[in-house]
Order: sequence, then structure tokens, then C-alpha cells
Amino acid sequence: MAKDLDELLDEVESKFCRPDPPRLGMVERPRGCGGGILSNDRNRAEAKETLRSAETFEKEDDLDSLINEIFEEPNFDKKPFKLKSKSSGNTSVRASIQGLGKSCSPVYLGGAAAPCGIGTNTSQRACDHLRCIACDFWVVSYDDYMWDKSCDYLFLRNNMPEFHKLRTKLVKKKGTRAYACQCSWRSIEDLTDLQTDQQLRWVCGKH
Repeated sequence: MAKDLDELLDEVESKFCRPDPPRLGMVERPRGCGGGILSNDRNRAEAKETLRSAETFEKEDDLDSLINEIFEEPNFDKKPFKLKSKSSGNTSVRASIQGLGKSCSPVYLGGAAAPCGIGTNTSQRACDHLRCIACDFWVVSYDDYMWDKSCDYLFLRNNMPEFHKLRTKLVKKKGTRAYACQCSWRSIEDLTDLQTDQQLRWVCGKH
């Protein structure tokens, strides 16, 4: 009976009185370092910190690569763009483009009968794109008119380039062409080289 009781006590002691086994996440420190069971929270914190720093590094690396992609030159196709052109109308467009930017040489003034256009030695035409380099105004011209003797600088200064105001100083005269900017005026009957009149500061403004 006593033997059975001892065995029962031993069994109860072995089941209920044994120290708890170390739980997951707990480590047993050696007795020489203070002994006992220590939580692994510090290790977990260190692992989280390491993971966080790795994620931050990856994000910074991704950001650097995105910035590099933005500043890199785009890789466009090397093929040149071809414009579709129709044969009809190309010659007229080309001719008009070629005509742009040409200057008269020499520059002519002419009466109402003189044709206007680009003046050359072989094609003597009155320039109709004159510009004054003194007052920076375009020169206007009126066919079959001449300037009255009372016309002066102040009148042109106040009334250029409105014809309904200028006509008060214009006199009708067949075959004459009246030229004026804001500072100078001339009445021309025959084709005249502009270089012969040194007082005029008019130049061809290109056609």
C-alpha cells in the first residue's frame, strides 16, 4: 500500500511539479551569466530593425533608378519622319518660299507708271517694301499723288500712316507717286535710284 502511494506521488510530481519547458521564443542563459530564462524580445527588435533598414535601402535604390531613368535621354527611333507631299501645288509653294528674304539691288523709287517689285540691274522695279532706319517706320506710297509744299515733319509725325489724315497734304497729280515715312517724304515721277538721294534713310525691307 505504501509502495503504491509512493509511486502515485512520484507520478503526480513528475506530471505537475516539473519546471515548465522553455516556451517558444525564450532562451535559457547559462548559469554563469546570471542564469534563468530570458525573453527573445531584444532579438526580435534587432531583426525588425535590420528588416526595416533593408526595406529603406531598397526604396532609396528604386528612387535613384527612377531619377536616373527620368534624366536619361529617351530612346526614340532613329528613323526620320517622312512628310507626305502631293505633287500638285509643291512648285508654287517652293517658288513663294524662294522669293522670301530677297532684297532690291539697287533700290529704286518710281512714279505711278513704274512697276513695283524686286529691283535689279536688269529688272528695274520700284521697291514697295521700303523701311526707314531713322524712324523705324515702313514707307507708304500713293499713286497719282504728290505732297503739298506745306507738308512738314510735324505733320507726318502726328498723322502717319492714316491716309484719311495724310490726304489733307496730298495733291492729285497723274503719274506721280508720293512716298513718306514718319520723318521724310518725296514725290517721284521717274524711276530713280535711291542712292542718288543721300538724305533719305530708306532701305529695302526684303520681299
